Amino acid sequence: MATYTLPEIDWQEIARLVLRSRALDELEEGTLTPQKKVKYQFSAKGHELAQVLLGWHLNHPHDGATVYYRSRPLMMTLGLSLREALASSLARSGSITEGRDVGVMFALPPRRGATVLPASGDVGAQYSPAAGWAQAIRYRSQTLGEADWQGALAVACGGEGSAAANGFWAALNIATTRNVPLLFFIEDNRFAISVRSQRQYPGGDLTANLASYGNLKIFTGDGTDPAQAAEVIRAAVTYVRKAQSPALLRLQVVRLMGHTFIDNQAYKTAAEREAEARRDPLRQLQDFLPHLDWPALQREVTTELQEALSEAEAQPEPDPKQAARHLFYEVPQQVGGLLPEIRQGVLLPMPAGSQEPRPASPQRVGLVEAVRRVLTEEMSLNPRILVFGEDVGRKGGVHGATAHLQKRFGEARVFDTSLNEDGIMGSATGMALAGLLPVPEIQFRKYADPATEQINDNGTMRWRMAGKFAAPVVLRMPVGFARTTGDPWHSVTAEAVYAHTLGWKLAFPSNAEDAAGLMRAALRGNDPVIFFEHRALLDAAEARCPYPGPDYLLPFGRATYRLRGAGLTVVTWGAMVYRCLQAAEAWPGEIDLLDLRTIVPWDQERVMDSVRRTGKLLVVHEDTRTGGFAAEIMAAVTEEAFEYLDGPPRRLTTADCMIPYNAALMDAVVPTVDAIRRAMGDLLAY
Repeated sequence: MATYTLPEIDWQEIARLVLRSRALDELEEGTLTPQKKVKYQFSAKGHELAQVLLGWHLNHPHDGATVYYRSRPLMMTLGLSLREALASSLARSGSITEGRDVGVMFALPPRRGATVLPASGDVGAQYSPAAGWAQAIRYRSQTLGEADWQGALAVACGGEGSAAANGFWAALNIATTRNVPLLFFIEDNRFAISVRSQRQYPGGDLTANLASYGNLKIFTGDGTDPAQAAEVIRAAVTYVRKAQSPALLRLQVVRLMGHTFIDNQAYKTAAEREAEARRDPLRQLQDFLPHLDWPALQREVTTELQEALSEAEAQPEPDPKQAARHLFYEVPQQVGGLLPEIRQGVLLPMPAGSQEPRPASPQRVGLVEAVRRVLTEEMSLNPRILVFGEDVGRKGGVHGATAHLQKRFGEARVFDTSLNEDGIMGSATGMALAGLLPVPEIQFRKYADPATEQINDNGTMRWRMAGKFAAPVVLRMPVGFARTTGDPWHSVTAEAVYAHTLGWKLAFPSNAEDAAGLMRAALRGNDPVIFFEHRALLDAAEARCPYPGPDYLLPFGRATYRLRGAGLTVVTWGAMVYRCLQAAEAWPGEIDLLDLRTIVPWDQERVMDSVRRTGKLLVVHEDTRTGGFAAEIMAAVTEEAFEYLDGPPRRLTTADCMIPYNAALMDAVVPTVDAIRRAMGDLLAY
């Protein structure tokens, strides 16, 4: 492995960076926040020295860092300018998020070393993406043999309170079971807002509790003492770089101000506040570096800050007309996915593909076999694709979708994870930001609930970062009832939840041909995609089709007619397609049956065209009634085609109830063929 030399510390520059951070906090606390120019202020006073020293050592071009709302000193060390910092606080153009996110929610393409991944407002959500970046370091350096990634590391920064969150433990298990180069950088100021560390974990000392954790090197130190902080940070970074294994560094720091500008810290005793003031890292740094001309440095920083404030206040307000842009891909992102390296000429673009199916033989394949074939073909073309999740490796997935992939492509590309949905999804985001194409599997739709934070953060990333960052991921999930039974835990579809989850495309194919085309489109796209695979259709005879060939692409947002008729438009998707087909047999030539195929985006144009011809609408879906996606379709039809309606739009859905285990009970709540037939008849007769 190539060695990577850590930089020698320039203490004068360290002092300058600490002074900049302190002066910026004091300007916001004393002037800009009282003037209501800064709406949210999170002071880093007391944390500066530790963060600046960490940032000083993150100089590898492929280091990655995840940060939180108190990480501005680290950001400034890695290249964030004072102007950008102030523009972010003031919510102006030219800021990191163009005024879209809170002023301390940062990200940064590499400038002085590390890439800073987009920050999350969810405490603890920063850890799993860092584990994914660390996994990408290992994959790109060892499997792909990219020498320039050797010696890189990922670091996840957080306060001691965040180490009690689900995301921390998810990432800890991911990092230690995969043994990847991730440094957990814990800034322990003893208070999570007002809650003391003893309430976060037993004894209030995280490192004592983790002393025997496997594959985890522990470091501790005083983050306010310049000599000790410098030594222990250097040691921790050196260990992770050389061993390419995880470590945790807990630095004891002080939070000299409240959690935010409105927090008066009344929960601290006077003695505690006095003791914290004595440990002020800036005072200790001044004592440690008596030879520096501190007054001159302070004057330089004051001048820089006033100039930066003038520049930031001169920046225009963001254009309200642009507020909704960048939810999906419209301009190339700077970081994340394959596109940045394709544009740089590092990667060749994928083949254009064909929108016409070209089956080589009439042999029909099942939906799950179509998914497996596309994964195999695309992995053969694109070495950046990784497939992972619970039981996807040697077992080949509990539904068989990844059977034999590990044997063909190796454990580095197809691997099992811990039972850890937050870690699966969060690490997928980190891998995508590092230039890979992750295809994680969540074993059943209901099991995705623990990953909700990570799914939401991924989907909104492009918007939050004004198009500069994106993490294209293809997230596969089996959904729905099985062919002979249901149950409350494995039979959930709940597609309306993901229709309302911003930034994700959602595929819901009903047959093998559509599954193949949509999966390939997802894998060659530039947006995150949730891919539903209905359990009742995985190998069902009605969902079998000739395989459409190795280049077939089905664009998202294109519904298809399964029947043509003049009397009633029926819109459906997934397993309900076949129940609607069977019910429509009673009404030959009457039913215009549309299979949406994708929920986000959905083919509003084709639905409207059909309703304008038939004058009537029935939407059938397996999700529950209240807030289901049928309501969105009906609302759109009412707004856009009301004058064409000859009857009230209606929906037939699962009752507002979980799916029962007993088959007769399931039939009582899920739309059956008989129920659909009756609904069709009622509307045709209206």
